[in-house]
Amino acid sequence: MTLYRLERGNGSAAPALVEPTLIAAFDGWVDAGSAATVAADHIAGEGLIVASFDADALYDYRARRPTLAIVDGRPGELTWPELRLRRGRVSARDVLVLSGPEPDFRWHELTEALVEIAHELGVAEWVSLGAIPAGVPHTRPVPLLGTESRAGLLRGDVNPGPPGVLRVPAAAISVIDIAVSGAGLPAVGYFAQVPHYVSGPYPEASIALVRAVGRHLGVEIPVDALEDEARTVRTRLDAAVAVDEATRTYVERLEVAADETSGPSSGDLIGEIERFLRSQGSGGDLPN
Repeated sequence: MTLYRLERGNGSAAPALVEPTLIAAFDGWVDAGSAATVAADHIAGEGLIVASFDADALYDYRARRPTLAIVDGRPGELTWPELRLRRGRVSARDVLVLSGPEPDFRWHELTEALVEIAHELGVAEWVSLGAIPAGVPHTRPVPLLGTESRAGLLRGDVNPGPPGVLRVPAAAISVIDIAVSGAGLPAVGYFAQVPHYVSGPYPEASIALVRAVGRHLGVEIPVDALEDEARTVRTRLDAAVAVDEATRTYVERLEVAADETSGPSSGDLIGEIERFLRSQGSGGDLPN
């Protein structure tokens, strides 16, 4: 069996697209606060499915169990993890949005399949979205880090970085990014820094990523619905910080650091990511 199926509608040809940009985000690793996948899904909107992937081949259902809806004591609908490529329109531009849970298996085969799909659909460039935990305050604009397959591809005042060598466990999104750039596609990545003390969704970072994609494409993407969610989360965070003096002092230190520096060092990011990994399941984060 092939790993994917193109949805061709009533015809046998691939969908007619004009130099689409492919935007990709996976939940799990490198998706702190679900910022990247929420941003990708927001951009895709109600876009039609262009390609679907063999979930049985990609996912470990014991690690990513399907969700069962039990209604009045009766087992009902099952919702299974899915990886899908959807077609959207941003202003007058075609976009393809790949999103879903990060695959557990067959990363090499998935990479080859996506390179094949990109060539068949005439993809002009690849944009990866991600989010990482960082020592940044929720009271300041969300900082963005960038990656690019060659100099000059990033747009909107996002710089590649941090400088130096940063070694972290790789995400599937980065494995694919490297492969598609090796196949000749320009590839960039926009990564939001999410306050490491925040648990749950962080829509402010999703907004930053959507706007980064908009600047990259030279269009404006509305974010009204996300802004409503972001205000709710901000109110909850402000209230949680206000009632705890130690937390308030810590956030104030982060504010000072954010106002005095242009970005984190490789060592700072490694430390924050290591602390994030150690904290998983500890229940010590602030409520969102």
